[in-house]
Amino acid sequence: MVLLNSKHVFHSNAKRFSMLHVQCPSILALRSLSGGFDSKIIGPARDAHPMFDEMLPRDCKYCNALIKTHAAKRQHFEALSVFKWMRIANFKPDRFTLAAAIKASGVLCYGILGKAIHGFVVKASYAFLLPVEKALMDMYARIGALDDSLQVFESSDQKDSVSWNVMLAGFARAQLYMEAMNMLYMMHVSGGKEAKLTGITIAIILPICAKLKILEHGKCIHAYIIKSNLESETLVGNALLSMYAKCGGAVNDAWAVFYMISCKDVISWNSMIAGLSENGFFDKALELFYQMVSEGVIPTDATIASVLPICSILENGWLYGKEIHGYILRSKLDEETSVNNALLIHYLKVGDIVGSEYIFQKMQRRDLVTWNTLISGYAMNGWVSEAMNLFHNLLQSDMKPDAFTLISVLPCCAQLLDINEGKKIHDYILQHPSLGQETSLGNALVSFYGKCGKLDEAAQCFQGICKKDLISWNSMLTACADNGQWEKLLKLLKQMNYVQIQPDYITILTIFRACTSLGLMKVREAHGYSFRAGLISHPNVMNAILDAYTNCHGIDEKSIGKNVPTDNAMILNYLKHGGLKDAEKIFNQMQEKDLTTWNLMLQVYTQNDCIDRVFILFHELQNDGTKPDIISIMSILSACSRVSFVHLVKQCHGYTIRASFEDKHLGAALLDAYSKCGSITDASKQFQIIPNKDLITFTTMIQGYAIHGMAEEALQTFSQMLASNIKPDHVILTSLLSACSHAGLIDQGWEHFNSIKKVHGIKPTMEHYSCMVDLLSRRGWLKEAYDFINSMPCDANANVWGSLLGSCKIHGEVEMGCLAADHLFGVEGMNIGNYVVMSNIYAAGGRWDGVEQVRRMMKNMDMRKPAGCSWIEVQRKNHVFIVTDFSHPQRHLIYSLLKNLDLHMKGHSFRANDIGISSLVFDQNLIFP
Repeated sequence: MVLLNSKHVFHSNAKRFSMLHVQCPSILALRSLSGGFDSKIIGPARDAHPMFDEMLPRDCKYCNALIKTHAAKRQHFEALSVFKWMRIANFKPDRFTLAAAIKASGVLCYGILGKAIHGFVVKASYAFLLPVEKALMDMYARIGALDDSLQVFESSDQKDSVSWNVMLAGFARAQLYMEAMNMLYMMHVSGGKEAKLTGITIAIILPICAKLKILEHGKCIHAYIIKSNLESETLVGNALLSMYAKCGGAVNDAWAVFYMISCKDVISWNSMIAGLSENGFFDKALELFYQMVSEGVIPTDATIASVLPICSILENGWLYGKEIHGYILRSKLDEETSVNNALLIHYLKVGDIVGSEYIFQKMQRRDLVTWNTLISGYAMNGWVSEAMNLFHNLLQSDMKPDAFTLISVLPCCAQLLDINEGKKIHDYILQHPSLGQETSLGNALVSFYGKCGKLDEAAQCFQGICKKDLISWNSMLTACADNGQWEKLLKLLKQMNYVQIQPDYITILTIFRACTSLGLMKVREAHGYSFRAGLISHPNVMNAILDAYTNCHGIDEKSIGKNVPTDNAMILNYLKHGGLKDAEKIFNQMQEKDLTTWNLMLQVYTQNDCIDRVFILFHELQNDGTKPDIISIMSILSACSRVSFVHLVKQCHGYTIRASFEDKHLGAALLDAYSKCGSITDASKQFQIIPNKDLITFTTMIQGYAIHGMAEEALQTFSQMLASNIKPDHVILTSLLSACSHAGLIDQGWEHFNSIKKVHGIKPTMEHYSCMVDLLSRRGWLKEAYDFINSMPCDANANVWGSLLGSCKIHGEVEMGCLAADHLFGVEGMNIGNYVVMSNIYAAGGRWDGVEQVRRMMKNMDMRKPAGCSWIEVQRKNHVFIVTDFSHPQRHLIYSLLKNLDLHMKGHSFRANDIGISSLVFDQNLIFP
């Protein structure tokens, strides 16, 4: 029992002694080497000396061997602790022990300790021993004292390959790449047998060639490798592979080196995958990763960090990401924080917020990168409130935000117009001077204050930025533009020119915002300025110039019709802003027209619902000798959909087949046109023949089924899409819910609504909520629909309340209709349709006082119900009917038919030959070649 207790005390004291050395080895060893100790510091160490008498016998050889063992195992703290004890015991270290102690000081960045050992080395005449010299060079290089390292190197009489390599590694670590290349040259021309380039030399130099993009130097080194028979070494092969892969344009050489390496390790595979990814060969990189796994090579966290970003770029990459996630879980790589961070970034990039939240919650260890990734992901996906909540959780943890965190959060504060939160962040930055030196943070503050209308604070932050870059100036210019301070913007622009900051296209766009408000002369000045800055060719700048001239009515009449590209650009500008007459004016004055001109005008007419002009212009296009292209056909199909001309859709379809047009967007447009023209059978046939169906194709087909009330077909098509590994978006989910709503499929509707966030990782939109309200209301579950609206995380819009109001009319729910109408009038008070529906609800319930009240409200607001209009196509002829319009040439026959139908419904009979309609309002045939 006594022996056990004594052993327990011994181990306890020994552990305490060891901890002392771990905490302050530099102080103790330094005082040991200088011959003086502070009793307050080493008191416990003195008490432990008897213990060391038992642990370490007074044998110099044993201590030297123990230090070498610790050094070989990279146990640097332990090596220094034993070395300190040797000095206390006056044991004489050998050259290898000294080298190990010096190296340990360098690895642990104990510069003071390393210099103290250097002093001891000089006093004890060990300074000129080669292992000690190498260790001193390495130690000084690691602590950033390259001049001292070089001095030791130059004073050495025996420079072997290791000495040169130590200096090369020091220059590379300090990013002094040209100095490293010069030293390599000196090493090569020295001619000594002991100073030959080794595999380690190659592994140090080739990454420098890659970073400097000096491929020719790398090829010269490759030639030396071949002559020296070094190409079989895995270390050299990996370095060559990485160099070729990162230099760009040398991927074939990288493949050749990759296949040349006989013993590929995980670094070989990682280098090749990273090189393919950096050069845009994403498919090849992913294939190589799968090949790597199939050959039994275990990926590392570096492999995952190279592969997952590829998955977020490739089509269907989200599926590959899930497969890799599964492999990570099976391989237990998810214990690495870096791997979890890579997964987090991947899920955010593919828009799977639910997946990223799952990863975040599951992580046992989170670093600042983890928090920053999810905060920025929330911010980029528009979840600003969630980003702010997560930021507050970060503040409550032990971690402190860095510049990246605050740069992600400040735009959220701007979107929320939360000036108080932004000021708190500003105060935090001021309390941490290192953050105040960050230019990007200063830019974010300027942008934040500008968007919150605090221009003076934005100007103060701008003045406080020590190193202003172009983004700083653009942020301040934008702040002036957002707050309508045009004079201050122009003054700031003069200052920017004075300090010779070159503008970019963002600067020009901001200037044109100001000039549009300041008049035509300023627009012309800005036009000249953008020309001198060499930014006139940028498409956004060109559009801004056209917008500015249009808004200032500054178009030169003499230039119209003389330059086809310019005229096309002006028509495009009017297309964007709804300038039908101005676009027609330019089109009619153009002396020459290309196919782009015709297509633009077709789009102008289609956008402005001038359907008859669309068909007339299409005839003119063909009479002009121009052949329609895919864009022309898509414009015509859109027009056909507006007026349900199914026979014209078939003409377009036939032309696309004869012209051999193969385009998935055109196929989707044909499918959509057939659906909207009422021919769902033709739409389904078109869907079946489209070879590579994408998300747009599936969305269009499901929308068609939804319009025709074919919910089962819509659900089957959606299942087919998921089986094709195509990820849905919010649009197709809206169409799916609409199909369930039209068919009254409540269970399926709830199932798919709940899957929006849980399964697909998409935040439900207002359209999704509107579909669910419509689904519940159509089945008569009005109370449930009303409760659902009140439980929504956001305020309902007019579509949501309108769905409830319309269902109240169908089911005769007056009280619920009043509640829905009150909300609807507040959201959309000038829509006459809402008042008409409410009036009908009152009338159906016998509430004539309510009818009178609604009509009085309509009269006070001078609202008039627009005339109803309908049309039908019969035998390739379109018939249009408008309320109170008696201009139809066959109106007598039509009214006679209606009268007979009315009699028939009341029990009377009529003759079948009384039915006959043959009238034409406008008959259009697309005369295709």
